[in-house]
Amino acid sequence: MIRMTLALAALLLLSTPCLAGVKIPFGPGERFTYDIYWTVVKAGSATLEVRHGREIEGKPTLNIHAKARTTPFIDSFYKVRDVIDSWTDPAMTRSYRHRKNQREGSYRKDSLVVFDWDAMKTRRYVRDELRDELKLDGPYFDPLAMLFNFRKHILYKTMRFSGPVTDGKVLVQGKAYVAGKNVLDTPMGEIDCFRVELDTADLSGVFKKSDDASLTVWFSADERRIPVRVKSSVVVGHFSLELTGYRPPDAHVAALP
Repeated sequence: MIRMTLALAALLLLSTPCLAGVKIPFGPGERFTYDIYWTVVKAGSATLEVRHGREIEGKPTLNIHAKARTTPFIDSFYKVRDVIDSWTDPAMTRSYRHRKNQREGSYRKDSLVVFDWDAMKTRRYVRDELRDELKLDGPYFDPLAMLFNFRKHILYKTMRFSGPVTDGKVLVQGKAYVAGKNVLDTPMGEIDCFRVELDTADLSGVFKKSDDASLTVWFSADERRIPVRVKSSVVVGHFSLELTGYRPPDAHVAALP
């Protein structure tokens, strides 16, 4: 059975070297809402928000919180209730924790990835049992934090970039290419976007996909770099997430498009 969170995962695999002096466009209070479609059928909804996180080992954190759920119609044969959390340092330079609570049809799984920066290791737990350990060779992000790390950087056409990401099972270099620009029609009006195509050849350990899968993300072509649309091919058809609402961070008062 295809997991609906595949489309959401497409948002989470981007990075590029940091550019000094660029204003971070996100912070606590920011919130996104999406409709999820399987081909042309509305399959569910998703939310993505930034919150003040709890202290971890005495250090302040940001908490990125994502939820996905199916519509009542899809619930009748494949109910999804997924929650994903990421905790990072406030400057978004590395991950501290990554937690997934998956409820997809009959599938149930709770996992936690702990980033131990003193030991330079990750430890992945499933139902509180240690399953995997990885040795880190530098700063890494979990897939959810990677989206926001990417938003720190200015985009331009033909830009290529890569960055380190791990789900606690594998270490990979996510690669992407800014292929062009499109104007997307959304409930908030037309939004000028950069179209970013992902190279998924080395990412089978991060999410399941078909052999010829393609992942494309459209980010708003302004200083906010809002993820407006994501489209992901799967074994049968494709999933897409379409932005339906946006609330800026508490410290920002930028107008919607």
